[in-house]
Amino acid sequence: MKFVDEVRVRVAAGDGGRGCVSFRREKYVPRGGPNGGDGGDGGDVLLAVDPGLATLVDLSYPQHLRAGRGEHGRGKDQHGACGADLVLRVPPGTLVYDAETEELLADLRAAGERAVVARGGRGGRGNMHFATPTNRAPRRAEPGTPGEQRALRLELRVLADAGLLGFPNVGKSTLVRAVSAARPRVADYPFTTLVPHLGVVRLDDEWSFVLADVPGLIEGAHAGHGLGTRFLRHLARTAVLVHLLDVSGLTGRDPLADFDALNRELALTSPALAQKPQIVVAGKLDLAETRARLPAAHRALAARGIALYGVSGATGEGAAALMRVVGEAVRAARAAAPAAATLAAPA
Repeated sequence: MKFVDEVRVRVAAGDGGRGCVSFRREKYVPRGGPNGGDGGDGGDVLLAVDPGLATLVDLSYPQHLRAGRGEHGRGKDQHGACGADLVLRVPPGTLVYDAETEELLADLRAAGERAVVARGGRGGRGNMHFATPTNRAPRRAEPGTPGEQRALRLELRVLADAGLLGFPNVGKSTLVRAVSAARPRVADYPFTTLVPHLGVVRLDDEWSFVLADVPGLIEGAHAGHGLGTRFLRHLARTAVLVHLLDVSGLTGRDPLADFDALNRELALTSPALAQKPQIVVAGKLDLAETRARLPAAHRALAARGIALYGVSGATGEGAAALMRVVGEAVRAARAAAPAAATLAAPA
């Protein structure tokens, strides 16, 4: 299925039905008085979280979405039926913005959570409400009020506890496959990963966390190079970043230069992301070239006060120990900053 993480839609709630002007007409009830019923309320437009969804593709096609209008009132005190609500299903992690003002209307995370984004109009009152001692036969009723109309921008940010960060082809997807049941595509060329993937890492029977693999960044991503930075939004909710480096030298890259370049991209794109705690990891530990260069990388990062962990996604070496470190970092970060903390700015 196509992965879509941002859409714009126009929604309209239902209009309220108009009230009725009607009078009792019964043979033995002279001057029976008004009996016009009220119009029904228009339906609301709601967004509801469906945990079975992982993309906004169903809402990506140009469309104007409208709830049902309220029925008009009728005689004999019959009120019009209310219009049907329109419920749009969205995946967990959907942010709802007013497309014109960029006001955040809702942050939908939990299964079953709902938000009303456009309220239906009120039904008009029938003439039975306007009878007075001096006007027993009012010929007045109210029209229904129009329903709200709104342009929305929906943005999906995947819900993950830790996010994998790194240049293309450093082994992020291979690591996710090694530590979880997720199966992102793996190949020996850059930008194999084109959409975010989530994997559940189980540390024991009682606790687990979600690890996100997003497409790799390159230097200049903030200016649109490579795949740009649009996928960084999916790391906004994470508590910890796992920064994966290729220290093998087989690609001719300097891992320390890559580390600095990627952190510059984070700072230029989203300062909030740049402030998240990072766990720095040397991947491809199964390669002889990596093992030969690992001590130098350790020393260079230690001089900055940064610990370096080693892991092989291909063989699983070091993966369990690394995931325990990540899990403890997630626990500590969540305890220090509850999930209700302010959202990071959109990437």
